[in-house]
Amino acid sequence: MDMLSDVVAFMRCGRPTSARVSWRAPWGVSFRAAPGSAGFQVMLRGSCWLVPPDGEPVPLSMGDLVFLPHGDSFGLADDPARPLVESDCDPSSELFTSADFGGVGAETVILSCGYRLNLDRTHPILGSLPGVIHLPATLGSHPELRAAVELLAAEIDTPRPGTDTVVSSLLDMLQLYVLRAYFETQDEPCTLSGWAAALADPAIGRALDAIHRAPARRWTVESLGTHAGMSRAGFARRFTGLVGQPPLAYLTWWRLASGARMLRESDASVAEVAERVGYGSEFAFGNAFKREFGVAPGRYRRRVAVAL
Repeated sequence: MDMLSDVVAFMRCGRPTSARVSWRAPWGVSFRAAPGSAGFQVMLRGSCWLVPPDGEPVPLSMGDLVFLPHGDSFGLADDPARPLVESDCDPSSELFTSADFGGVGAETVILSCGYRLNLDRTHPILGSLPGVIHLPATLGSHPELRAAVELLAAEIDTPRPGTDTVVSSLLDMLQLYVLRAYFETQDEPCTLSGWAAALADPAIGRALDAIHRAPARRWTVESLGTHAGMSRAGFARRFTGLVGQPPLAYLTWWRLASGARMLRESDASVAEVAERVGYGSEFAFGNAFKREFGVAPGRYRRRVAVAL
């Protein structure tokens, strides 16, 4: 898999939720912080204001999309000065719902989507994102993102056989398109770890993609540098500066993270998992895994099975 596909598959867990909500003025609602979750707010009709916990309110118009990757608290209202009523929204509610709230004035229709994240295995790319990503509905921009939004809205408006699966898949697509759009439109690196610059950098992007597509390969700093078209020393400096850790440290982290995912989601033996992620023996994999996760691979698998 390529890197962004890996990131989306890696960090989501549990059952996604989505709702098509109609608000009529006057209205204002606040949503509590939900650590370990991420969500989208998509403007299907009308306009409103996003009220973040810090900073100025953000005007939203039809077609705008807001991504909240860290589950921070936020508010939505027809007027930025409107008092906000705390929502009793349950993040573990049904996959899709439809509801109407507010008064009798101008209507705003919002598509609200979200899902849980496992904070123990969140890719560092997520930490590089700001608390609120606002993607305005600029004419002709990000056509794939707009198409995904329209398909999602149609499925929620008119549920049919298979809607559960379609909505879940579309939410994954939506997140991929949001991340693509965000990283492609950044003029400067992300504030925390430089992942926007890392993905935009052709050489480092090739190296990251190679690691994700073939984590079991016997990569060295020199071979990764060659793959990136750079000298060993120059590649190591640039990779570390943008990604936030040296190439082989990131490779090791990704191998172990991928191994943990295989232990959770497959019946492969520990020895098979070790081989698939690039370890020469089950013993070597077990030692490295225990340093990263605090438990041996077998115990980790049993603990996850009990939790499920």
